[in-house]
Amino acid sequence: MKLVVIGGTGLIGSKVVQLLWAEGHEVVAASPASGVNTLTGEGLEEALAGASVVVDLTNSPSFEDAAVLHFFQTSGRNLLSAEAIAGVKHHVVLSVVGTDRMLESGYFRAKFAQENLVKASDVSYTIIRATQFYEFAGGIAKASARGETIHLSPVHLQPIASNDIARAVAEVATGHPVNGTIEVAGPERIGLDELVRRYLRANHDPREVVTDPGARYFGALLREGSLTPAGTAKICTTKFDEWLERSQFTEKAFRGRSDGALTDARDLRRSRGSAGPDLRFQAREFPRIA
Repeated sequence: MKLVVIGGTGLIGSKVVQLLWAEGHEVVAASPASGVNTLTGEGLEEALAGASVVVDLTNSPSFEDAAVLHFFQTSGRNLLSAEAIAGVKHHVVLSVVGTDRMLESGYFRAKFAQENLVKASDVSYTIIRATQFYEFAGGIAKASARGETIHLSPVHLQPIASNDIARAVAEVATGHPVNGTIEVAGPERIGLDELVRRYLRANHDPREVVTDPGARYFGALLREGSLTPAGTAKICTTKFDEWLERSQFTEKAFRGRSDGALTDARDLRRSRGSAGPDLRFQAREFPRIA
């Protein structure tokens, strides 16, 4: 089965590509670097030819209200139109838990618009709403900084490791479309302020996290429940402290596997005796799947 991963060189996309290829699928990792541009439509016809599944993991380069809305609406229309012409059977898109509860935020309004485009299209689909990634804790700190202090709400979230969401995306992509939304979350409820506080401590960052119930999250005022699944969700297993211990995003960088897991593209090539997934664009190593 041929699968096309749009945004296949990003944090989640590169891991999804690795997992799908290791399962024996034909995989195209598409990105602007490979000549596939969802904003302009460039390269979509060629990339989607013969594809059964398209996984949309794109994200806007700008979070400014008008720019992010333009990105998701234009990219979504171009991609879904090309899929309909190519006869794609399953469109998978990654979204965010709580998107419809944080519409004060321009970013989440844009993600909600993207979801609605998918629902209105003629292509069968699955929307995956994931909680926030552990890897984004530093980005949250940066967005919430006021000088040397960081103001964050204490509302709870159930953050997730990128490796876990990549596995969930790969599983959905090789399954049947649900023509609906599923939610995926991490195993622990953690206050947003405490999550970033622990992340900064692990990185020996001296900045203070100020607990502020009125602090906005990318423009949205949070309420308890804004960032956690609304109903039944797939719960993944990696805990935050486990992730911190082995993460490349902290000074306690992960230094290797002792369990025999495949760690990069060279290991995968040796195990399968082939040249690798269709990267088209560039030869590169994959991030480690922990």
